[in-house]
Amino acid sequence: MILVTGGLGMIGAHTARALIDLGHEVVVTAHRRTEVPSFLAGKVTVESLDVTDRDAFLDLGHRHDIGDIVHLAGSIPDEDPVRFFRTDTAGLFNALDAARTWGVRRFAVASSLGAYIGRTEIPWHEDLALPLTALPHLIIAFKKAVEPLTTHSLQGSGVQPVVLRIGTIWGPLVDPESPFFYIPPYISAVLRGEKPQPLYADDGGDCCYAPDAGRAIALLVTAETLRHDTYNVSSGRPFTNRDFADALQAITPGLRLELLPGRQGGPGDNPYLDTTRLAHDTGYTPAFDVAAAVADYVAWRADNPR
Repeated sequence: MILVTGGLGMIGAHTARALIDLGHEVVVTAHRRTEVPSFLAGKVTVESLDVTDRDAFLDLGHRHDIGDIVHLAGSIPDEDPVRFFRTDTAGLFNALDAARTWGVRRFAVASSLGAYIGRTEIPWHEDLALPLTALPHLIIAFKKAVEPLTTHSLQGSGVQPVVLRIGTIWGPLVDPESPFFYIPPYISAVLRGEKPQPLYADDGGDCCYAPDAGRAIALLVTAETLRHDTYNVSSGRPFTNRDFADALQAITPGLRLELLPGRQGGPGDNPYLDTTRLAHDTGYTPAFDVAAAVADYVAWRADNPR
Protein backbone atom coordinates (compact mmCIF):
# COMPACT_ATOMS: atom_id res chain seq x y z
CA MET A 1 0.00 0.00 0.00
CA ILE A 2 1.18 3.53 -0.79
CA LEU A 3 0.59 6.45 1.58
CA VAL A 4 -0.08 9.91 0.13
CA THR A 5 -0.13 12.66 2.74
CA GLY A 6 -2.22 15.63 1.71
CA GLY A 7 -3.94 13.19 -0.60
CA LEU A 8 -7.14 15.19 -1.01
CA GLY A 9 -5.32 18.29 -2.25
CA MET A 10 -4.93 18.89 -5.97
CA ILE A 11 -1.58 17.22 -6.58
CA GLY A 12 -2.14 14.55 -3.92
CA ALA A 13 -5.54 13.53 -5.28
CA HIS A 14 -4.27 13.22 -8.84
CA THR A 15 -1.26 11.26 -7.60
CA ALA A 16 -3.56 8.89 -5.73
CA ARG A 17 -5.72 8.50 -8.82
CA ALA A 18 -2.69 7.65 -10.96
CA LEU A 19 -1.44 5.12 -8.41
CA ILE A 20 -4.86 3.44 -8.40
CA ASP A 21 -4.83 3.35 -12.19
CA LEU A 22 -1.48 1.56 -11.96
CA GLY A 23 -3.10 -1.10 -9.76
CA HIS A 24 -1.90 -0.02 -6.31
CA GLU A 25 -3.80 0.29 -3.05
CA VAL A 26 -3.65 3.83 -1.68
CA VAL A 27 -4.29 5.42 1.70
CA VAL A 28 -4.50 9.20 1.79
CA THR A 29 -4.36 11.51 4.76
CA ALA A 30 -6.54 14.59 5.13
CA HIS A 31 -6.64 17.30 7.75
CA ARG A 32 -8.35 20.52 6.71
CA ARG A 33 -9.81 19.29 3.43
CA THR A 34 -12.19 16.36 3.92
CA GLU A 35 -14.27 16.23 0.73
CA VAL A 36 -13.26 13.26 -1.40
CA PRO A 37 -13.14 14.08 -5.14
CA SER A 38 -15.54 12.11 -7.30
CA PHE A 39 -12.69 10.38 -9.11
CA LEU A 40 -11.41 8.94 -5.80
CA ALA A 41 -14.71 8.12 -4.09
CA GLY A 42 -14.73 4.49 -2.97
CA LYS A 43 -11.26 3.87 -4.36
CA VAL A 44 -8.97 5.06 -1.56
CA THR A 45 -8.76 4.70 2.19
CA VAL A 46 -8.97 8.12 3.84
CA GLU A 47 -7.31 8.70 7.22
CA SER A 48 -7.91 11.90 9.15
CA LEU A 49 -4.47 13.01 10.29
CA ASP A 50 -2.65 16.08 11.48
CA VAL A 51 0.83 15.24 10.21
CA THR A 52 2.40 17.28 13.02
CA ASP A 53 1.13 14.64 15.49
CA ARG A 54 4.01 12.14 15.54
CA ASP A 55 2.21 9.41 17.49
CA ALA A 56 -0.85 9.56 15.28
CA PHE A 57 1.34 9.48 12.19
CA LEU A 58 3.30 6.43 13.33
CA ASP A 59 0.06 4.71 14.34
CA LEU A 60 -0.90 4.52 10.67
CA GLY A 61 1.72 1.82 10.36
CA HIS A 62 -0.26 -0.38 12.77
CA ARG A 63 -3.38 -0.19 10.58
CA HIS A 64 -1.85 -0.33 7.11
CA ASP A 65 1.02 -2.19 5.45
CA ILE A 66 2.66 0.87 3.91
CA GLY A 67 5.48 0.25 1.46
CA ASP A 68 6.05 3.75 0.01
CA ILE A 69 5.30 7.30 1.12
CA VAL A 70 4.49 10.36 -0.97
CA HIS A 71 4.65 13.37 1.35
CA LEU A 72 2.64 16.25 -0.13
CA ALA A 73 0.93 17.64 2.98
CA GLY A 74 1.64 21.27 3.71
CA SER A 75 0.16 24.45 5.11
CA ILE A 76 -0.33 28.03 3.92
CA PRO A 77 1.74 30.70 5.69
CA ASP A 78 0.03 33.36 7.77
CA GLU A 79 1.56 36.47 9.34
CA ASP A 80 3.97 34.37 11.45
CA PRO A 81 6.71 32.77 9.32
CA VAL A 82 8.21 30.89 12.27
CA ARG A 83 4.89 29.15 12.92
CA PHE A 84 4.67 28.13 9.25
CA PHE A 85 8.20 26.73 9.19
CA ARG A 86 7.67 24.95 12.52
CA THR A 87 4.43 23.33 11.34
CA ASP A 88 5.68 22.12 7.98
CA THR A 89 9.04 21.00 9.35
CA ALA A 90 7.28 18.95 12.05
CA GLY A 91 5.15 17.28 9.40
CA LEU A 92 8.20 16.51 7.27
CA PHE A 93 10.18 15.06 10.17
CA ASN A 94 7.26 12.88 11.27
CA ALA A 95 6.90 11.56 7.73
CA LEU A 96 10.64 10.84 7.58
CA ASP A 97 10.48 9.17 10.98
CA ALA A 98 7.65 6.97 9.70
CA ALA A 99 9.59 6.09 6.56
CA ARG A 100 12.56 4.92 8.61
CA THR A 101 10.44 3.15 11.26
CA TRP A 102 8.33 1.28 8.72
CA GLY A 103 11.26 0.55 6.40
CA VAL A 104 9.48 1.74 3.27
CA ARG A 105 11.09 1.40 -0.13
CA ARG A 106 10.76 5.02 -1.31
CA PHE A 107 10.00 8.37 0.22
CA ALA A 108 8.90 10.99 -2.31
CA VAL A 109 8.61 14.59 -1.15
CA ALA A 110 7.49 17.82 -2.77
CA SER A 111 10.08 20.42 -3.62
CA SER A 112 9.47 23.17 -6.17
CA LEU A 113 10.68 24.61 -9.45
CA GLY A 114 11.32 27.70 -7.31
CA ALA A 115 14.50 26.00 -6.11
CA TYR A 116 16.05 27.05 -9.44
CA ILE A 117 15.27 30.76 -9.06
CA GLY A 118 18.45 32.67 -9.82
CA ARG A 119 19.63 30.35 -12.61
CA THR A 120 19.51 31.96 -16.04
CA GLU A 121 19.94 28.75 -18.06
CA ILE A 122 16.72 27.59 -19.73
CA PRO A 123 15.29 25.03 -19.44
CA TRP A 124 16.04 24.29 -15.81
CA HIS A 125 17.48 20.80 -15.33
CA GLU A 126 18.40 18.76 -12.28
CA ASP A 127 22.19 19.03 -12.74
CA LEU A 128 22.15 22.78 -12.18
CA ALA A 129 23.61 23.85 -8.84
CA LEU A 130 20.95 25.56 -6.77
CA PRO A 131 21.83 29.22 -6.24
CA LEU A 132 21.90 31.16 -3.01
CA THR A 133 19.42 33.93 -3.73
CA ALA A 134 16.43 35.71 -2.26
CA LEU A 135 13.23 33.74 -2.74
CA PRO A 136 9.81 35.30 -3.37
CA HIS A 137 7.69 33.22 -0.99
CA LEU A 138 7.95 31.27 2.29
CA ILE A 139 6.61 28.11 0.64
CA ILE A 140 9.42 28.14 -1.93
CA ALA A 141 11.98 28.72 0.82
CA PHE A 142 10.67 25.73 2.75
CA LYS A 143 10.51 23.48 -0.32
CA LYS A 144 14.12 24.28 -1.13
CA ALA A 145 15.13 23.39 2.44
CA VAL A 146 13.18 20.13 2.21
CA GLU A 147 15.72 18.70 -0.22
CA PRO A 148 18.81 18.39 2.03
CA LEU A 149 16.68 17.68 5.09
CA THR A 150 15.18 14.68 3.31
CA THR A 151 18.25 13.26 1.64
CA HIS A 152 20.41 13.56 4.77
CA SER A 153 17.68 12.16 7.04
CA LEU A 154 17.41 9.01 4.93
CA GLN A 155 21.11 8.32 4.51
CA GLY A 156 21.94 4.78 5.60
CA SER A 157 18.29 3.89 6.19
CA GLY A 158 17.70 1.83 3.05
CA VAL A 159 14.86 4.20 2.10
CA GLN A 160 15.34 5.85 -1.28
CA PRO A 161 14.54 9.58 -1.29
CA VAL A 162 12.77 10.97 -4.35
CA VAL A 163 12.86 14.75 -4.40
CA LEU A 164 10.07 16.07 -6.63
CA ARG A 165 10.86 19.49 -8.08
CA ILE A 166 7.27 20.16 -9.02
CA GLY A 167 6.45 22.74 -11.64
CA THR A 168 3.46 25.03 -12.06
CA ILE A 169 0.51 22.65 -11.70
CA TRP A 170 -3.14 23.45 -12.37
CA GLY A 171 -6.34 21.56 -13.18
CA PRO A 172 -9.26 19.95 -11.35
CA LEU A 173 -9.21 20.86 -7.61
CA VAL A 174 -6.98 23.92 -8.09
CA ASP A 175 -8.13 27.03 -6.25
CA PRO A 176 -10.11 28.80 -9.01
CA GLU A 177 -8.85 32.13 -7.68
CA SER A 178 -5.32 30.87 -7.04
CA PRO A 179 -2.86 33.52 -5.85
CA PHE A 180 0.02 31.36 -7.10
CA PHE A 181 -0.88 30.96 -10.80
CA TYR A 182 -2.89 33.48 -12.74
CA ILE A 183 -4.39 31.11 -15.34
CA PRO A 184 -7.11 29.55 -13.10
CA PRO A 185 -8.52 33.00 -12.15
CA TYR A 186 -8.29 34.00 -15.81
CA ILE A 187 -10.34 30.96 -16.86
CA SER A 188 -12.75 31.49 -13.97
CA ALA A 189 -13.47 35.03 -15.20
CA VAL A 190 -14.24 33.67 -18.67
CA LEU A 191 -16.54 31.00 -17.20
CA ARG A 192 -18.42 33.72 -15.31
CA GLY A 193 -18.91 35.60 -18.55
CA GLU A 194 -16.55 38.37 -17.50
CA LYS A 195 -13.80 39.96 -19.54
CA PRO A 196 -10.49 39.08 -17.86
CA GLN A 197 -7.62 41.53 -17.57
CA PRO A 198 -5.54 41.28 -20.75
CA LEU A 199 -2.33 39.29 -20.53
CA TYR A 200 0.88 39.69 -22.48
CA ALA A 201 0.69 37.20 -25.33
CA ASP A 202 4.24 35.84 -25.08
CA ASP A 203 4.51 35.65 -21.30
CA GLY A 204 4.30 32.15 -19.88
CA GLY A 205 6.75 29.44 -18.98
CA ASP A 206 6.38 26.23 -16.99
CA CYS A 207 2.96 24.61 -16.80
CA CYS A 208 1.58 21.10 -16.28
CA TYR A 209 -1.96 19.76 -16.05
CA ALA A 210 -2.65 18.08 -12.71
CA PRO A 211 -3.48 14.58 -14.06
CA ASP A 212 -0.13 14.56 -15.86
CA ALA A 213 1.71 15.68 -12.72
CA GLY A 214 -0.01 13.00 -10.66
CA ARG A 215 0.92 10.33 -13.20
CA ALA A 216 4.54 11.49 -13.24
CA ILE A 217 4.78 11.21 -9.46
CA ALA A 218 3.07 7.81 -9.48
CA LEU A 219 5.53 6.51 -12.07
CA LEU A 220 8.48 7.72 -9.99
CA VAL A 221 7.15 6.06 -6.84
CA THR A 222 6.45 2.73 -8.53
CA ALA A 223 9.31 2.44 -11.04
CA GLU A 224 11.34 -0.72 -10.57
CA THR A 225 14.56 1.29 -10.36
CA LEU A 226 15.46 4.96 -10.34
CA ARG A 227 18.91 6.24 -11.27
CA HIS A 228 18.58 9.51 -9.38
CA ASP A 229 17.17 11.00 -6.19
CA THR A 230 15.89 14.24 -7.75
CA TYR A 231 13.42 14.70 -10.60
CA ASN A 232 11.68 17.61 -12.25
CA VAL A 233 7.92 17.03 -12.46
CA SER A 234 6.11 19.00 -15.14
CA SER A 235 5.17 18.84 -18.82
CA GLY A 236 8.68 19.49 -20.11
CA ARG A 237 7.49 22.19 -22.51
CA PRO A 238 6.77 25.90 -22.06
CA PHE A 239 3.41 27.58 -22.61
CA THR A 240 2.44 31.11 -23.56
CA ASN A 241 -0.62 33.11 -22.63
CA ARG A 242 -1.53 33.07 -26.29
CA ASP A 243 -1.82 29.25 -26.06
CA PHE A 244 -4.39 29.57 -23.27
CA ALA A 245 -6.34 32.32 -25.00
CA ASP A 246 -6.47 30.35 -28.24
CA ALA A 247 -7.62 27.22 -26.39
CA LEU A 248 -10.41 29.09 -24.59
CA GLN A 249 -11.58 30.78 -27.78
CA ALA A 250 -11.61 27.45 -29.63
CA ILE A 251 -14.19 25.96 -27.24
CA THR A 252 -16.23 29.11 -26.49
CA PRO A 253 -18.30 30.37 -29.44
CA GLY A 254 -18.00 34.11 -29.91
CA LEU A 255 -15.30 34.59 -27.26
CA ARG A 256 -12.64 37.13 -28.17
CA LEU A 257 -9.83 37.64 -25.68
CA GLU A 258 -7.62 40.71 -25.78
CA LEU A 259 -3.89 40.09 -25.51
CA LEU A 260 -1.11 42.62 -25.17
CA PRO A 261 1.78 42.17 -27.60
CA GLY A 262 5.04 40.55 -26.60
CA ARG A 263 6.35 39.98 -23.10
CA GLN A 264 5.79 42.30 -20.15
CA GLY A 265 9.51 42.32 -19.37
CA GLY A 266 10.61 42.69 -22.97
CA PRO A 267 12.34 40.13 -25.22
CA GLY A 268 13.61 36.94 -23.61
CA ASP A 269 12.79 33.34 -22.77
CA ASN A 270 10.29 32.05 -20.23
CA PRO A 271 11.76 29.51 -17.75
CA TYR A 272 10.47 25.96 -17.64
CA LEU A 273 11.50 22.55 -16.34
CA ASP A 274 13.41 19.98 -18.38
CA THR A 275 11.81 16.55 -17.79
CA THR A 276 14.29 14.45 -19.80
CA ARG A 277 15.43 12.60 -16.67
CA LEU A 278 11.83 11.81 -15.67
CA ALA A 279 10.99 10.55 -19.17
CA HIS A 280 14.15 8.43 -19.40
CA ASP A 281 13.67 6.68 -16.06
CA THR A 282 9.88 6.18 -16.14
CA GLY A 283 8.74 6.48 -19.76
CA TYR A 284 6.58 9.48 -18.82
CA THR A 285 5.12 11.68 -21.52
CA PRO A 286 2.40 14.26 -20.81
CA ALA A 287 -1.05 13.33 -22.11
CA PHE A 288 -2.34 16.92 -22.17
CA ASP A 289 -1.22 19.87 -24.23
CA VAL A 290 -2.69 23.28 -23.41
CA ALA A 291 -5.70 22.86 -25.70
CA ALA A 292 -6.61 19.44 -24.28
CA ALA A 293 -6.05 20.62 -20.71
CA VAL A 294 -8.27 23.69 -21.12
CA ALA A 295 -11.07 21.65 -22.70
CA ASP A 296 -10.89 19.04 -19.95
CA TYR A 297 -10.80 21.65 -17.18
CA VAL A 298 -13.74 23.64 -18.54
CA ALA A 299 -15.77 20.42 -18.76
CA TRP A 300 -14.81 19.60 -15.15
CA ARG A 301 -15.79 23.03 -13.90
CA ALA A 302 -19.25 22.64 -15.43
CA ASP A 303 -20.05 20.22 -12.58
CA ASN A 304 -17.52 21.18 -9.90
CA PRO A 305 -16.75 24.43 -8.04
CA ARG A 306 -12.98 23.87 -8.19
